[in-house]
Amino acid sequence: MEGKKREKTPPVAEEKERDGSSEIDLKYKNGREVGKGGLLGVFIGLAIIVPGVSGSAVAIIFRLYEKLLYAFGNLLRRFGKCVRFLIPIAIGAVVGVACGFFSVRLLLKILPFAIVSLFAGLMIGAFPAVTDQLKGERATPQRKVLFAVGFLIPVAVALLSVILSEGARTLENLNVGHYILFLLLGYAVAITQVVPGLSATALLMLFGYFAPLMSSVSLTFWKQSPGIFAVYGCLVVGFLVGLLTFSRFLSGLIGRRRAPTFYTVAGLSLGSAVTMFFNPDMAEVYRGWGQSGFPVWEFLLGIALFAGGVFASYRLVQIERKKS
Repeated sequence: MEGKKREKTPPVAEEKERDGSSEIDLKYKNGREVGKGGLLGVFIGLAIIVPGVSGSAVAIIFRLYEKLLYAFGNLLRRFGKCVRFLIPIAIGAVVGVACGFFSVRLLLKILPFAIVSLFAGLMIGAFPAVTDQLKGERATPQRKVLFAVGFLIPVAVALLSVILSEGARTLENLNVGHYILFLLLGYAVAITQVVPGLSATALLMLFGYFAPLMSSVSLTFWKQSPGIFAVYGCLVVGFLVGLLTFSRFLSGLIGRRRAPTFYTVAGLSLGSAVTMFFNPDMAEVYRGWGQSGFPVWEFLLGIALFAGGVFASYRLVQIERKKS
């Protein structure tokens, strides 16, 4: 009898008990779920380009957040299973980055306030999907503090990026210390991709490397400064290590302390939506208003797009609630 009982407990179950995580089914049930994974990837790609956009918050809306963390954190241990789940998301991320470079960035130059208002509306309308994770959980004083701390973190990062940023830095004449910094920045950017509310754009702006990195993506720059590929390499290595390690840590944290973790996540998500209107890019927009006058028509367009974004994303949340 004892032998049979031991056989009923597979090695995976013992592993779950050790690290606090749980086995998660990553299979897409149909084409619609595959499409949802691709759309999530698009927002993850956009998050690298557009300040304040959070791919992780979108993952929560689609109820794919914990699966995403599990897939990243267990990529080496369950490679085939995790890769099959991540392929549609990776394809979507490539599309999102491309759209961010060739369309969204251009629109942000032409109508910055209006476009940011649209994305902010999408984030605000999606916020109930985050609070859905807290249903049935008691709002203790400790959890309220965690929510407040979560809210203040992206706000503080945005403020620091506006106040302390020394402007664009150069990507030439780099030394060993710079490459170590890029490894650490890559790791930090990975954290922003799995923690809702943190912005990779704001982080890179804080260190003065967002504009130089965006400008470096051109054939002309590559021919003149081939050493930039070493910078890209450091960022990618740091990013991959960050995804593997921090996703696993966060997945285990949710398994052990789900309610406190999601109270913090809720604060981060709300804080991220607020900071979309206050970051280095938007600070430049407001300065321009002070010099050239207040653009009433763009402001009204922004309000309309904000309302449309709130309606569209909240409608999506309602649909996902019904289907789940």
